[in-house]
Amino acid sequence: MDKLSNMLVFVKVVEMGSFTAVANHLDSTVGNISRAVSALEQMLDTRLLQRSTRRLSVTDAGRRFYDRCTVILADLENAEAEARNALLEPRGTLRVHCVPSLGRHLVTSAVLEYRQAFPEVTVDLMLSQQMPNLLEDQLDVSILIARALPDSAYVSQKIGVSHCVLVASPDYLARHAPPQEPQDLQEHQCLRLGTVDYARDEWQLTHQDGQATFIHAGPGFSVNDMEAMAVAVRSGAGIGLLAGFSAIDDLHSGALVRVLPEYHTQERNVFVVYSSRQFLDAKITRFIDTLKARVGDQLAATAQALVGN
Repeated sequence: MDKLSNMLVFVKVVEMGSFTAVANHLDSTVGNISRAVSALEQMLDTRLLQRSTRRLSVTDAGRRFYDRCTVILADLENAEAEARNALLEPRGTLRVHCVPSLGRHLVTSAVLEYRQAFPEVTVDLMLSQQMPNLLEDQLDVSILIARALPDSAYVSQKIGVSHCVLVASPDYLARHAPPQEPQDLQEHQCLRLGTVDYARDEWQLTHQDGQATFIHAGPGFSVNDMEAMAVAVRSGAGIGLLAGFSAIDDLHSGALVRVLPEYHTQERNVFVVYSSRQFLDAKITRFIDTLKARVGDQLAATAQALVGN
């Protein structure tokens, strides 16, 4: 028996006053119960029980050890209960990574909705373009946009798709004739987006009939952040790519205008990534459910409005 098991046996012996009673209670043998107590006495180099053929009595050292054991075993039981409850009730701190544009437009509101439903969870949201190391960075969840994820030991679920569309400000289009074909973009100021999943100098556009077109964006302004791109486009600097979820409000308000509306980029998948499928904490499973319901539905509605699929 290990130390904790021996401690549990000793506590039961003190409380029940008999090796035989404890053996029956634990479905064991009197010999096993006696050896458990003897092992503790040898480890502590002190006598815990006085034994006779008629009765057991607890020594002073045994009484002090019993008091300590009951506290330790109660703490252990509470810790086990808390760990089991973590699989049932969301609580604690949830550390989430998300790519910045998606985080600002959709995920932050999903986090706030999640916090209303589960106020015992504190959410720490980190926005970064780079895919983190979940274990080294002590993160519970990462939300990424990519055509496909690299091979890893992580678990992932797809919660939606995202497309980029070409947009410009009304002011820019008032000064420059809107392009009618992708090749006409060569005559415009093309604002280049360069991220992990977008080549800075080349736009791959997909027509609504499925045909792909490659356009060289040419020199000029380039940026690796979707929100900075939105600022440049709104200011009238040129035509740029924006994710549908980032552009749709400005398109509805008229602050931006769709350029070549029958074209969009290839779809990118939106993934939620976490480290393990086994014994998944309730705070993570409920958060994934919230992402699917909130972010997934908004992505689907945006794709339907802008791309038609």
